[in-house]
Amino acid sequence: MLDFLDFSILDALDIVLVAVLLYYVYKLLKGTVAINIFIGIALIVLIWKITEALQMKMLSGLLGALLSLGAIAVLIVFQPEVRKFLLMLGSTNFANKRNFLKQLKFLKTEIHTNMDVETVVKTCETMAKTKTGALIVLERTNNLDFVKSSGDHMNAEVNKPILESIFYKNSPLHDGAIIIKENFIVATRIVLPLSNKNIPSRFGLRHRAAIGITEKTDALCLVVSEETGKISYINDGEFVLFKSNAELIEMITYDLN
Repeated sequence: MLDFLDFSILDALDIVLVAVLLYYVYKLLKGTVAINIFIGIALIVLIWKITEALQMKMLSGLLGALLSLGAIAVLIVFQPEVRKFLLMLGSTNFANKRNFLKQLKFLKTEIHTNMDVETVVKTCETMAKTKTGALIVLERTNNLDFVKSSGDHMNAEVNKPILESIFYKNSPLHDGAIIIKENFIVATRIVLPLSNKNIPSRFGLRHRAAIGITEKTDALCLVVSEETGKISYINDGEFVLFKSNAELIEMITYDLN
């Protein structure tokens, strides 16, 4: 009856690899609504394997059929996460192995950035007072080369005068988005993919573009509305509420790391 407990070194390696895979999937989904669905699926798989090991044929067969039929449903539920992962693979330069591993987050449990978040937020605050429209993309682990090519290359360290001059209404660079990586503005006049999500009509193309890029990648976005002068923070395709600019700085710093 305990024959199923006999396993080889390959079986032990199989268990370790599955455990590592589940750990990183959990980290990817942690803090999202999808984590509850993931835990539910994991419990069903665990019960299924236990019933298989105990040779409970009827229950194990029922659970197995349920999981096989639910594969398509799982892909639909986790569509944003799957899309981000595939987009990351497609936009990764495989010639640079170190960069590829960094994007998968397998080398580090945390990615620390030296981005001057305070300067970025305070510049947005200044532009908000004059109702100067702005769209700022903060790159994290996903490579954004697929959108950088739509604009102009730049390699300027982040500071308040440069940010204000880029988004000045008479500047040739003010249209489109800018991308900040680490603490450098790496591209300007970027054209971002627009989201198909239904959002209130008071939000314009800047907000729709910010939602679009954060749906497809793990980037963060700051938007300054040209109509209202309000600052919006967008992460994972959703508006993130904040009470003050100090709180916003803390939230972005936390999300970047």
